Amino acid sequence: MQNQPILAALDLGSNSFRLQIARVENDQLYMLDGLREPVRLAAGLGEDRCLDQAAQQRALACLQRFGERLRGLPQEAVRAVGTNSLRVAKNAPEFLQNAETALGFPIDVIAGREEARLIYLGVAHGLPQSDANRLVMDIGGGSTEFIVGNGLNPLKLESLYMGCVSYSLRYFPKGKIGKSNLKQAELAARIELQTIATEFSSAHWSSSLGSSGTVKAVAEILEWNGFSRSGITLDALERLRAHLLKAGDVHKLDLQGLRADRLPVLPGGFAIMYAAFCELGIEQMQPALGALREGVLYDLLGRFHHRDMRDVTVAQFMRRYHVDVRQAERVGELAEKLAQQFLAEQAGPEILHALTHAAHLHEIGISVAHNGYHKHTSYILANADMPGFTKKEQGRLSLLTLAHRGQLEKMRGLLNTPELLAQVMALRFAVLIYRNRKDIDPPAMRGQISGSKFHLTLPAGWLAQNPLADTALQEEVRQWKTLGVNMQILVSDHQKRASREQKI
Repeated sequence: MQNQPILAALDLGSNSFRLQIARVENDQLYMLDGLREPVRLAAGLGEDRCLDQAAQQRALACLQRFGERLRGLPQEAVRAVGTNSLRVAKNAPEFLQNAETALGFPIDVIAGREEARLIYLGVAHGLPQSDANRLVMDIGGGSTEFIVGNGLNPLKLESLYMGCVSYSLRYFPKGKIGKSNLKQAELAARIELQTIATEFSSAHWSSSLGSSGTVKAVAEILEWNGFSRSGITLDALERLRAHLLKAGDVHKLDLQGLRADRLPVLPGGFAIMYAAFCELGIEQMQPALGALREGVLYDLLGRFHHRDMRDVTVAQFMRRYHVDVRQAERVGELAEKLAQQFLAEQAGPEILHALTHAAHLHEIGISVAHNGYHKHTSYILANADMPGFTKKEQGRLSLLTLAHRGQLEKMRGLLNTPELLAQVMALRFAVLIYRNRKDIDPPAMRGQISGSKFHLTLPAGWLAQNPLADTALQEEVRQWKTLGVNMQILVSDHQKRASREQKI
């Protein structure tokens, strides 16, 4: 993986889909190629929060074209991320199946704060080093992200449910701009901003930057039309505001630098930007070179060089929830070894990485309550902000930790792949073996899958010397049988113990 020379990132935004391809050289990224199409995914979200067929077809056609450009790249070198529209669309799961087929690569839907983290990562890598805090704002099609950071480190992250596409459709139907609807849009945005104003006001940073299309488009309009000498200022926005009201319709705007594809979303994006300047005390903002797609590339590069943000997050969670680190490591090491035996060549690095993360986090729920702690663990992992993790990855962690102890009946219908079965089985056995929480030498175990049967082979005398573990293993066989899984415990001389012979 370290020698992969080309990386690609795809941002499935609510307004535009963007593809960025970069060359890796000496731990640095050099941008090679970029594609952008104004898909307007958010415009296809109806009142029922479902993507309509027209938006889906625009998106799928775009992804097929992007897939052609990515053809030949290995799967681990490409990362596609979906943002707000795919977070809120009720029919996103069905659409994503078709989208992944069209693109030819998996698509991860990321949470709002994870989007904010990646945006800041992309912006910060394009800036000179500085000891001062800075504000980064990204007005997307369906959401707007705010970050206060220092150097390459984001300090505060927030994502608000307001974007240039959604606001333009809601407050400026057919492109009409009047005093009333412009004021309504600005007030709506300011109400949203009031929830973060205290932590993101100008008292917490010394400079501000804006990423993505809306900021760049507004900056170009202001500069080309003489409203601003450089970047975006509140005075320049006031002048543009007056110009928008005078025109009364986006189609009647006579502004240099205004691209045709920006016309439909300009008023909504402007209202959000103007509200942010007023509410957060922004006096001047410069467009940033980087954005979400560059952040995804740098995050992907970090994974290639063993600087995975997911590992950092897991370590932070272990500290926050006072995890018994040595116990977590014991369980993780044995679970990974068993999963490799069960899955053999199918035990890819991502499967093992996810299992190790689950093992390291499986006891965080104890900080809430010991009784049913695996349920608390599962809930936390499903709902917490976990930088570096996608919602799908968090869901997998939540499932694995919920399944690691107790009755398996609760997992009926959920363990639907051999990989999941093997991960859960490996984790449960590892927890069982280290139940005494001591640095013992585990027995020499061998896990195998033969057809529809799972076998775990143990040394001949070990079960007799460990009657508590013997009883627990018998219960494991019964638990797996409730799910229709044939789990057999064998001894190293290959003679089945009568008490373990369970037939489906």
